[in-house]
Amino acid sequence: VQVVESGGGSVQAGGSLRLSCEVSGLSFRRTCMKWFRQAPGKEREGVGSIDREDASSYADFVKGRFAISQDNSKNTLYLKMDSLKPEDSAMYYCAVHWAWPFPCSSASWSRFLVWGQGTQVTVSS
Repeated sequence: VQVVESGGGSVQAGGSLRLSCEVSGLSFRRTCMKWFRQAPGKEREGVGSIDREDASSYADFVKGRFAISQDNSKNTLYLKMDSLKPEDSAMYYCAVHWAWPFPCSSASWSRFLVWGQGTQVTVSS
């Protein structure tokens, strides 16, 4: 199983980005997938997730600004980020877990089975 993130970049505050997470090697629809982020000197934190029943969940600090979607035909998960703030600057990671049951929305980074190398998001003021 491989996970590859892309779509990061540098934007000004208020701008938008769409991150992609392409998964290969397993049935995409039978997974929990979660976006995490980690800024320098800070702990890795969950941003949002989507489970095998297509239920999505978001951290309070991104609700109303970020949205998760998926294209099953491409085995790709997306994170659309709007109204970006400087504090959103971080390395963003996609993680996958396929065993069930699994607390998709609340699971910490360490419980996931596979994750990507990350994509950097930088938001300037």
